[in-house]
Amino acid sequence: MSYVLRDVVVVFGLAVAAIYSDSWLVWPLYWAAQGTMFWALFVLGHDCGHGSFSDNPKLNSIVGHLLHSWILVPYHGWRISHRTHHQNHGHVENDESWVPLPEKIYKNLDNSTRILRFTVPFPIFAYPMYLWHRSPGKKGSHFNPDSDLFSTSERKAVLTSTVCWCMMVALLVCVSFVVGLPQVLKLYGVPYLVFVMWLDFVTYLHHHGCEQKLPWYRGKEWSYLRGGLTTVDRDYGWFNNIHHDIGTHVIHHLFPQIPHYHLIEATQAAKPVLGKYYREPKKSGPIPVHLVRTLIKSMKEDHYVSDTGDILYYQTDPELYPSSHYKSK
Repeated sequence: MSYVLRDVVVVFGLAVAAIYSDSWLVWPLYWAAQGTMFWALFVLGHDCGHGSFSDNPKLNSIVGHLLHSWILVPYHGWRISHRTHHQNHGHVENDESWVPLPEKIYKNLDNSTRILRFTVPFPIFAYPMYLWHRSPGKKGSHFNPDSDLFSTSERKAVLTSTVCWCMMVALLVCVSFVVGLPQVLKLYGVPYLVFVMWLDFVTYLHHHGCEQKLPWYRGKEWSYLRGGLTTVDRDYGWFNNIHHDIGTHVIHHLFPQIPHYHLIEATQAAKPVLGKYYREPKKSGPIPVHLVRTLIKSMKEDHYVSDTGDILYYQTDPELYPSSHYKSK
């Protein structure tokens, strides 16, 4: 709860400072800082979703709803699909987040969709669309209780989160009538987009862009341990503490019940056991500029996996970025 208090105080402090200064020299700094804090709030809600925030399920649900509704994430809809991601990490068909496209689905995409999906910056604005429509080849919505994502017993919880999301949207609309739409866009809209960029940037790099190509699995070759070891730790420099060490991701996938403030300690304890299966992240400067290059490189090379086989590696479409493919060769 102290982390929640810290982040909420910073969020409101930044908003008050921006309103007080009301300077176009300050607004861009505010957008970057506030968007980063929205992302930090998401990570705390993420702990709630895993039950690692508290041993009390009701407290997890209340805090998770408050944090995630504030940043327009349907808490239970996200929580349940994220659980599916963790239970099936590294599985081509059954995983949920940033799943590789089988070759058949990839080849059936029209050219504009391929370009949008694999050209930075478009993919790092994908999260709102994912919440509504999921990924290509998958059906359902995080807002619809009748979606394939959810069992019958989960529909009431999903509906509750969708109602909370609608209440937040209604609040933003009401506030825009009071202070004006431009002010709401400056205070909330642009930081929300920065938050979405952070979320897509970080979650994509959790599972892509490793210098050593990592496998994806299907069939009998997949196991929980194998899938978990395909995740990647990242160093985000100054931002590690701000976004609650979310880059320490391998141990989180193996033991998602560990709260964020023990992830580094747990990783250090696990390294001797994992041995060669743990890949040390590249050290970052204060700002993780090197990861932007990693993202761009992965987007240009990691396009689809084969429709057959049980141990798979990303393949490159040489027609999407011909010059890049030639250079990589």
